[in-house]
Amino acid sequence: MDLSYTPEEEEFRARLAKWLGTTLPTLPPKPSPDDWPARRAYDTGWQRMLYDAGYGEVHWDASPTLRLIFLEETEKAGAPYVGANFVGLLHAGPTIAAEGTPGQRARWLGPILRGDEVWCQGFSEPGAGSDLAALRTRAWRDGDQYVVSGSKIWTSHAEVADWCELLVRTDPDAPKHRGITWLAMPMDADGVTVRPLRTLAGSAEFAEVFLDEVRVPVANRVGAENDGWRVTMVTLSFERGTAFVGEVVACRRVLAELARAARDDGRWDDPGLRRRLGRLNAEFRALWRLTQWNVSEAEASGSVPGVGGSVFKLRYSHARQELYDTAADVLGTGCLDLDRPWVLDRLSSLSYTIAAGTSQIQRNIVAERILGLPKGR
Repeated sequence: MDLSYTPEEEEFRARLAKWLGTTLPTLPPKPSPDDWPARRAYDTGWQRMLYDAGYGEVHWDASPTLRLIFLEETEKAGAPYVGANFVGLLHAGPTIAAEGTPGQRARWLGPILRGDEVWCQGFSEPGAGSDLAALRTRAWRDGDQYVVSGSKIWTSHAEVADWCELLVRTDPDAPKHRGITWLAMPMDADGVTVRPLRTLAGSAEFAEVFLDEVRVPVANRVGAENDGWRVTMVTLSFERGTAFVGEVVACRRVLAELARAARDDGRWDDPGLRRRLGRLNAEFRALWRLTQWNVSEAEASGSVPGVGGSVFKLRYSHARQELYDTAADVLGTGCLDLDRPWVLDRLSSLSYTIAAGTSQIQRNIVAERILGLPKGR
């Protein structure tokens, strides 16, 4: 497989890098990490700048390779992350682009790309995390509307979101993977209650969402009724296949900074630490090549990432945790100081083997769908 870039792709890279170099110095200071309304305004303002410069559509109208280049160059330049609207740009938007009707694409994709509307993800429930198909949030038809009751947890940025990509059970008598439907729910609908959750790191980007007979138009259903699990696999393929690309670049940068810090404080003399840094360097170089392979496969198969994303997600989650455990060794007692670099990142890394599908689930996917092993009994 050819992993090299075409002249046209390299021209796109150079043009984007030049635009970033002139634009980033003009940005206002970043708001406080705890001020999510201000962070929403900052993040969506950046998205509008990308849109006006012609880079907004790169998240799904461009080829997978151009998306890879975009994520690589923006991370290398230190550009703002998608932030408060990562669900819209990296999960819901690509899913609607792939599975939505022309009317749905016209209604939702433009506002996401312009930064006008923010989305959150209503998938996990208190009793349906790793086993997502066990979800119990119920929706029943009432004319041209669904009536939804239940609850969701770990709903990213629900407190500042306009829309929610919501999984509901529309046929409780069907096998659990076949009675699920994917809905776009307005967050300002009657019956929606949001309660923020505070994480180990002290941030509150997650929330519980309680749904009490919320009415959602049938027109907001993406895909057929009871076909939501298949649509969800499209969403999760984006979440596991391309959403972490920028983070791989960031981890490679952190690794270089760790090596410099170890040299400065004398810890570089420890051969064990040097071996760990060298192994991590090889690990992230391999992950980057795997990312390129996954993107090339997506390009050949219609722009939707395949199950190779689970291989990436599985290894990346553990590599990220190993990276920040190594950072703690370099920091020494400083790893207990929340104001030091990498400390909050280390705390957040603990969730990576759970978020976007636990490592146990990813191993099952790799075993069954790639290796062809039989399903567990």
